[in-house]
Amino acid sequence: MTTVRQQNFIQRKEKILSMAESLLLDNNQDITLSELANELDIAKGTIYKHFKSKNQLYLELIILNEKRILEISKKYHHDIKNYVSQYMLYHMLNSNRTILLHSIEERLTNNERNLKELFQELYQVREERIMRIKDMTSEYLVSLESAMSIRDYLSYIWTVTHGAALLLNSTHYQKSIGSRERLIKLYINQALMTPEKITPENKSLI
Repeated sequence: MTTVRQQNFIQRKEKILSMAESLLLDNNQDITLSELANELDIAKGTIYKHFKSKNQLYLELIILNEKRILEISKKYHHDIKNYVSQYMLYHMLNSNRTILLHSIEERLTNNERNLKELFQELYQVREERIMRIKDMTSEYLVSLESAMSIRDYLSYIWTVTHGAALLLNSTHYQKSIGSRERLIKLYINQALMTPEKITPENKSLI
């Protein structure tokens, strides 16, 4: 049974994560724990009761984001068109979050050596998401007589989504892309129409 003290501890951690994400997205750049503490009106030492370092806080934010994406796969694991649409919309409508968290993860992956358990948790969440949509994706590709493998198709979805997020998050390109809504719809339609048909020429490559 969770005590009141434990509940308060959990709620305070959730509040810290929520504020950290808000600050990151508002500033669109790195933040300091001092800034975070000031926004929350708490002592900096209180943050360290929940996170040993800023890198740990960042990685837990990334895991939280991945769990949200996992929920999309749980909800739409029988409907690939809705899954692809919702997955891509989640990223494209919040392009700054997608790009920023991806950039932070790249940095942590290359430089952080003390958070192996959290990295393992992150990869487990992603693996669960893939397993949730694996059968649905396979059925979709088979129904289209597609030459693409599940891995190739999901990799393609990721590539299109993150490329779109980069463009939508670019100050330079935002001035020339026209209708964001039309462009987002185009990307989603493109992703759903892409699987290549099996032909005598490519059948031997499968």
